[in-house]
Amino acid sequence: MDKMDAIFSPETIAVIGASTQKGKVGHDIFANILSGGYTGTLYPVNPKAKSVLSVKCYTSIAAIPDPIDLAMIILPPRAALGSVQECISKGVKGIVIVSAGFKEVGGEGAQIEIQIKKICVDAGVRLVGPNCLGVINPSKKVSLNASFSVRMPKPGNVSFISQSGALCTAVLDYAADKGFGFSKFISIGNKADVDELDLLRYYHRDPDTDVVMIYMEELSRTSEEFVTEVRAMTSGTNPTHVIAIKSGSSVAGAAAAASHTGALAGSDAIYDGIFTMSGILRCKTVNQLFDYAQAFASNKHPTGDRIAIVTNAGGPGIIATDMSEQSGLTLAKLSKDTVRELEKYLPATANFHNPVDVIGDAAKDRYENTLATVLADRGVDAALIILTPQSMTDAIGTAEAIVNIARNSIKPILCAFMGVVDVSDGVKLLQKHKVPVYQFPESAARSLGALREGMKWSFRKILPQYKLVYDKEKASAILEKYRADGRRVLGELDGNEILKCYGFKTIPMALSKTAGEAVEIADEIGYPVVMKIVSPQILHKSDAGGVRVGLRDAKGVEQAFGIIMENSRAYDTEAELTGVLVQKMVPRGKEVILGVTKDPVFGHAVMFGLGGVFVEVYKDVAFRLSPMGRNVARRMVKSIKGYPILKGVRGEAPSDIEAVEKNIVSLKAMVDNHPMIVELDINPLFVHGEGEGTTVADIVIRLEY
Repeated sequence: MDKMDAIFSPETIAVIGASTQKGKVGHDIFANILSGGYTGTLYPVNPKAKSVLSVKCYTSIAAIPDPIDLAMIILPPRAALGSVQECISKGVKGIVIVSAGFKEVGGEGAQIEIQIKKICVDAGVRLVGPNCLGVINPSKKVSLNASFSVRMPKPGNVSFISQSGALCTAVLDYAADKGFGFSKFISIGNKADVDELDLLRYYHRDPDTDVVMIYMEELSRTSEEFVTEVRAMTSGTNPTHVIAIKSGSSVAGAAAAASHTGALAGSDAIYDGIFTMSGILRCKTVNQLFDYAQAFASNKHPTGDRIAIVTNAGGPGIIATDMSEQSGLTLAKLSKDTVRELEKYLPATANFHNPVDVIGDAAKDRYENTLATVLADRGVDAALIILTPQSMTDAIGTAEAIVNIARNSIKPILCAFMGVVDVSDGVKLLQKHKVPVYQFPESAARSLGALREGMKWSFRKILPQYKLVYDKEKASAILEKYRADGRRVLGELDGNEILKCYGFKTIPMALSKTAGEAVEIADEIGYPVVMKIVSPQILHKSDAGGVRVGLRDAKGVEQAFGIIMENSRAYDTEAELTGVLVQKMVPRGKEVILGVTKDPVFGHAVMFGLGGVFVEVYKDVAFRLSPMGRNVARRMVKSIKGYPILKGVRGEAPSDIEAVEKNIVSLKAMVDNHPMIVELDINPLFVHGEGEGTTVADIVIRLEY
């Protein structure tokens, strides 16, 4: 038996802190379990009461003559601690602490929470909370509403996890209005023990759960543990679809970062990376969370991105077309046979090509024939049905027709029944039969796009890992010199030496202290050259006027040396100017940025995006964390909007994308091997033509010990 079964499917429950006073949490939770039709046995515990709602009360959990599976504790922290100890002695299998006043307020409450967690972990008892709404299992076998929400949801195949109890009550109310059902529903509060990963493991094994919705405030696991396990759950032949909304997208503190990567990395960008690597579909709003869950709960997935739109009004059809394309879908081209078939029963004024307009006076049979015909087309992967209420519209009849076809179709059908009152009966019928239905075509198109993304994730290509060799010892020796001297910013010369240890191609360079030395270096490495200021205080050299490119002779180099030094002194009068770096001009290529930032919770995150001086303007970047490998790097490169530039546009040859992928994998290996690196920018990294590799043009590395 799974230990979490004691939480979700207990045969006996003790409510410790049950109250006779209506309106108190201890009373309302007990009342909700009782009125919800709980199929097990319920015991109120209150030493000052004879009974609660006519049920005999016990002075303590020890006084209950029967074994107890689940203890619901509604007591202040000190009393809760004593109660937990009594529960362990009694042999209770699971505990939910609903009451507040623990970690979230700090002080003694936080210390008591730590004690309670240790007691439960040592005893092998799972603990939910403290500071949570409770747990709900609408299954008729259990019928458990152990929460302070009066509303018991309908049974369904979607399970819900939330850190916020207040949000849960709103979600339950919203779900009731939408006719939306749940398999399991839980609020986890402070997550002293049971957290999102524990619940995802349980839900993945649960035969009644196909989709999981999560409201997350913060993740308490390492990214590697979370990503590795959840990725396995969302993949394979029997995936659990996970949809999440994450609150708190602050990037506070990024402005103080020394690198472009640090400035672009906020908690939101890091969570984006974690969700993407895990196969979790991220939503921006609670509304979207429900929209996507409804689509996935139908358990029908498009095998391609070609959709057919059937509408009784032109305008909404155009809106759906636009939104479909924005959601990564394409409008299917209907075959000649399909068009000929449509001409048989659609009026001459109809549009026989996608989107198919069946005209405003369309009755049930016209929708039914049209939908059946377009779904039979091999070039159609899914259908979006739009109905606008007009005087002759039969919403319930049209819904019946859609349900009949959906029952026998493996292709997903999503509906937009626009309006509220006039289409309500049709909407309820569709909801009853688990046909996804939305109020507006934009929501339906977005949800269909999400379904397609989920399918692409399930069937993504997985390639063998790269076999790369690194010189870890040489890189460590360079970094140890900096540690010994207490220096925290690597010079470009040493930075390039470390990158060479990890397979990066760098360019010839040397440091000049005078204009004469600069000319000698340029003559030796060959023209054209690039010159850059070298200073521990000036990290963004272009901002200081400390860079000159394309210098083709000795005179240009000599003049550039003086200009760079003068500009840099004016930019920061206190800066230590070590000299000017003279580099061979990099061969032409596309400019990208590779970077690393060290998140205080999740560790090193690698960034990739379009590079050069506009990186912070366009912010077309992606972040990924551990576990990093070839497949993560490949999808990371493909995820940015500028990816087509690397693939080659307007007749340009493709760039060496595989070399970039190897660089990303190597960069993550580098910071894993040398965790003292806390920020790093390679900007730009020039990507040359296919098979020609990449070249590092500029590097910034910051250390912490």
